[in-house]
Amino acid sequence: MIDAVELTRDLIRRPSVTPADAGAMDVLQAALAGLGFACRRMKFGDIENLYARYGTARPNLCFAGHTDVVPPGDDAAWTQDPFAAEVVEGVLVGRGAVDMKSAIAAFAAAAAQAIAGGKVKGSISFLITGDEEGAAVHGTRPVVETLLAEGEAVDHCVVGEPTAAAVFGDMIKIGRRGSLNADITVKGVQGHVAYPHRAANPIPVLVAILARLQAAPLDDGYPEFQPSNLEVTRLEAPNPATNMIPVAAAARLNIRFNPTHTGASLVSWIESEAAAVAKDFPGQVTVTAQISGEAFLTERSAFTDLAAAAVRDVAGRDPELSTTGGTSDARFIRALCPVLELGLVGTTMHAVDERVPVAEVRQMQAVYERLIERYFAAF
Repeated sequence: MIDAVELTRDLIRRPSVTPADAGAMDVLQAALAGLGFACRRMKFGDIENLYARYGTARPNLCFAGHTDVVPPGDDAAWTQDPFAAEVVEGVLVGRGAVDMKSAIAAFAAAAAQAIAGGKVKGSISFLITGDEEGAAVHGTRPVVETLLAEGEAVDHCVVGEPTAAAVFGDMIKIGRRGSLNADITVKGVQGHVAYPHRAANPIPVLVAILARLQAAPLDDGYPEFQPSNLEVTRLEAPNPATNMIPVAAAARLNIRFNPTHTGASLVSWIESEAAAVAKDFPGQVTVTAQISGEAFLTERSAFTDLAAAAVRDVAGRDPELSTTGGTSDARFIRALCPVLELGLVGTTMHAVDERVPVAEVRQMQAVYERLIERYFAAF
């Protein structure tokens, strides 16, 4: 058997700040191997990943998550050492306690119970990465691509990201908005402010582009999704002098978008709006975009129903099925199988004194146990 709280503590004590693994994957692999999982390490670049499977038959229920964490920040601001995993008055404090080492440990403990009880009528697998908090280039994406290329059958996946809004079990994520970042750079002609006709000021052009982009509502929403939104996240025009027109100005924006759009369609829109503003400008406008993920939705089905029922059985509440929030590695896993996210309350993730009540970890394990039981009864 696995004690979810003690395994969480063991994982927290490995300071696996992206891209460092610090032995976290070894801890998890040892726990799963002890249950009879066939464990396969998949390293891409400097990132450690793990795919582990118990059983060979279908259906294959997969749990996905990440062992990497964000930096703790100022250690002195914490009431406890961020990597000591201390339990204080029934609360576990440590970096990764919520996001998301507790969920990994709770599912491992739930899997142990299911295996011991003979309830695994197929396979249980783990897809764990060390590159979710970073660039996500060498983590879940290439693991999924490899599994697809090899014909590995994964039927459904639960991601253990912290999804609850106020109390554990009040929300399950069944989709996510897409995300793109775009850098807009305007290069003009530097000159003296008293002789503007000899220069080409990039700042008014950039401001006009941003105003045009923000003035147009992207959409009114989409079934199961809130409206898309655009936020300017950086604006700069480096200029050490007060009497000089700068040569360049730059801005960055982020768009979180629903399935009304694709990343490519939004990039094309940004480019066309920028070109329209700058058509008579003697300088140069460049748009460089990065699409972090496309919007997706896991349709309501027997799979989403049984996850909600597992929460109801244990926590006594009906979770909201939501698509709010940021991105997660579910955006990659959706290419492999239907996916949903079910985890802890996320209010302290990435914060000083990240923490979770021990009782909540136990409750999450019980929900995962019930989910596994219901899953193999349904499929």
